[in-house]
Amino acid sequence: MSQPRPLLERDLAAATATRANAVGLGCALPEQIVANEQIAANIGVGEGWIERRTGIRARRHAPAHTTLLELATRASRAALHDAGIDADPLDLVIVATVSQERRVPNVAPQLAAALGAGRAGAFDLGAACAGFVTGLAVAGAMIEAGQALTVLVVGADTLSRHTDPLDRRTAALFGDGAGAVVLAAGDAGGISLVELATDGGASELIVTDPATDLISMDGQETFRLAVATLERDVRKLCARAELDPVSDVDLYVFHQANGRITRSVCERLDLPAERVVDSIAEVGNTSAASIPLALEHARRDGRLRTGSRLLLASVGAGFASAAALLEWGRA
Repeated sequence: MSQPRPLLERDLAAATATRANAVGLGCALPEQIVANEQIAANIGVGEGWIERRTGIRARRHAPAHTTLLELATRASRAALHDAGIDADPLDLVIVATVSQERRVPNVAPQLAAALGAGRAGAFDLGAACAGFVTGLAVAGAMIEAGQALTVLVVGADTLSRHTDPLDRRTAALFGDGAGAVVLAAGDAGGISLVELATDGGASELIVTDPATDLISMDGQETFRLAVATLERDVRKLCARAELDPVSDVDLYVFHQANGRITRSVCERLDLPAERVVDSIAEVGNTSAASIPLALEHARRDGRLRTGSRLLLASVGAGFASAAALLEWGRA
């Protein structure tokens, strides 16, 4: 495997000629599959009701003995292997999550240690379901500024542990998983534009109960705001890049929150189905892991290729949103 020299030993000009290129992708899912029939009886509905309202047929739940760190480590090792590098050259490790088992320490420093990334900076990032794309934005800025050459961005969540099995609004939504992308400095391609936003006035739409740590959600209002926000961010990014949303983007990868949300956004933007990833059916809403898991889904079905122009867009509790326009793979 290739092992770039540490950042401080490299030529400054090489460190500042930069775009952040996605050069490795890896994912991890728990083995336990939870089908709709296992949830439907608890909330007094049929299996078909769940699928019609969410687009979900099954999801993965991590058993009690599986930690968030273990899922993040598996996904990260797969991404590093895909990139063809060891962990030692990593300058930075970012873990997007809201479901770490302990308040401290953060997962990212533990992940860096587990991988052998002994010289990397590391921190957790909390932006809920928008966390992974927010992490890409931060990592891309570090690379563009010449402060890092190789960054690992991980989205990992186990929200099944924060889901009330008797709450009809949320019981069927959430699954567990992790996904990771390795970004490396390049002179072309990569991340070109990002769009980050928040609407703190809507921060009470998705919350956890301080006593139980379980999620509650205003589903109808969340649906409305999510659709409007995703449409807005796509239009803003395409306008900034002078791109036509229908013809100039090869693949849209939205946060897999709800199948109906994805379909509504596509209808508003008049996007052809073959250019939109819809991978929620077998994994559910995996929060910060959603986008990298969707990327892996697209790679397996042949739609994610080196040089593809992607638009990633996500929304999450807070109410936070993050979108990015990028060219996939090393330029």
